Amino acid sequence: MTHRYPVHVHYEDTDMGGIVYHANFLKFIERARSAWVRDIGLDQNAMRDAGTVFVVRRVEADFLAPARFEDALEVETRTLRVTPARLEMAQTVWRGEEALFRAAVTAACLNTSGRPVRLPAAILDRGPDQPAPVTRR
Repeated sequence: MTHRYPVHVHYEDTDMGGIVYHANFLKFIERARSAWVRDIGLDQNAMRDAGTVFVVRRVEADFLAPARFEDALEVETRTLRVTPARLEMAQTVWRGEEALFRAAVTAACLNTSGRPVRLPAAILDRGPDQPAPVTRR
């Protein structure tokens, strides 16, 4: 299942040129991943209290076009690959039908000692999403 998360661009998200500062796209996709985790029924506070946290191991990003103040955006998150230790996702920020930003993200879980641990069953049981169509919708 592809997850969608709405983002509204605020003045604080922009730089002096009135476009979204590049690092804020990373914040947008982080919020979308957090919403995805919550929407599949995982409580990250409870996970942390039990000694497990999510971490981003790798991000590969492509900035395709600028977003501007007051834009209504949507972050699309798809699960590409799930192993006991890693979750690979594709995330795209859209403005309407225009892709503005794409990222390949690899996440993992660590225990309180910083050692890798298995991903939660709620993620392992889901597996990857179906391959994406060539067009957005």
